[in-house]
Amino acid sequence: MSFFSPKLGIDLGTTNVLVFVPGKGVVINEPSVVAVGKAHGKHGGNKILAIGAEAKQMVGRTPDDIIAYRPMKDGVIADYRVTEAMLRYFIRKALKGNPFKPTVLVSVPAGVTSTEKRAVIEATLKAGAKNAYVVKEPILAAIGAGISIHEPMGRMIADIGGGTIDVAVISLGGIVASTSVKCAGDRLDRAIIDHVKKAHNLAIGDKTAEEVKIKVGSAVPMNEELSLPVKGRDLLSGLPRTVDLSTNDLVQAMSRELREMTQAIRKVLQDTPPELAADIIDNGIILTGGSSQLRQMPELVYRRTGVVAKLANDPYYCVSRGTGIALKHLDTYQKSILAKQ
Repeated sequence: MSFFSPKLGIDLGTTNVLVFVPGKGVVINEPSVVAVGKAHGKHGGNKILAIGAEAKQMVGRTPDDIIAYRPMKDGVIADYRVTEAMLRYFIRKALKGNPFKPTVLVSVPAGVTSTEKRAVIEATLKAGAKNAYVVKEPILAAIGAGISIHEPMGRMIADIGGGTIDVAVISLGGIVASTSVKCAGDRLDRAIIDHVKKAHNLAIGDKTAEEVKIKVGSAVPMNEELSLPVKGRDLLSGLPRTVDLSTNDLVQAMSRELREMTQAIRKVLQDTPPELAADIIDNGIILTGGSSQLRQMPELVYRRTGVVAKLANDPYYCVSRGTGIALKHLDTYQKSILAKQ
């Protein structure tokens, strides 16, 4: 039966798109980047040249008539037409020639508006889905992290992605308190770019900033610092130059953004009913999402909230895993589904 109506779970992120097929796991993990050729003549005839990994290679390296950009911004659709084309590409790629239209479940940020939710459903249906469901990211992250969300107990999730940090307290299958703040991995990269520009008069690209963050970045200062030589363009001479960046430089550079993220977690804790707050003190805060893997992130959360924070297993894959589990047990998770068509 499943052959006739394939099922796909999509973690539709600002930075990456992950597609989960029940029984197979994550079959696609590619950047949410699309390369578009600027049309000559009327606007709207822009031609899509590449999607995903191939398009990301072009970022910052394209001629003037090709733009490589992300159609998702802060976890929601910024360019509807291009997002639809991107979804169609990933759905077809995941189906591998299966002619039947799939049932698709897509993740959306906790703070999604009804218009944004509608846009995701419509784009998914136009991209070739038979049915489309949307579920909030913290719910999927919790399911993917192995938390039984239906228990009458407060569990707290902070899902830190590229575009947003989604924080929620979940009990009895629903969200009791939540917030979604547009400050996550991408903003950390931007902070690093600004710091290198101001402190070293050097221009570096997004890709370099992300690489530096992953290789030597940390959420709190470290006694044994790491350092990395970074290549960029000297802003005065215009020539290539290399500087060494160290961990504690980056901690300083990212401090404002990290404060904004932990502030989101504090806010949700303050909005949590006392009984559930007691559960959270017992169970801790579970961190998921790619940006939760920044060194010492659990330590920073503990210092700012007084509540122990733990990284989920495979935090990067929690949301996509959650889409797969929710699809497999749609009846069980009916209450958590925001909208369907």
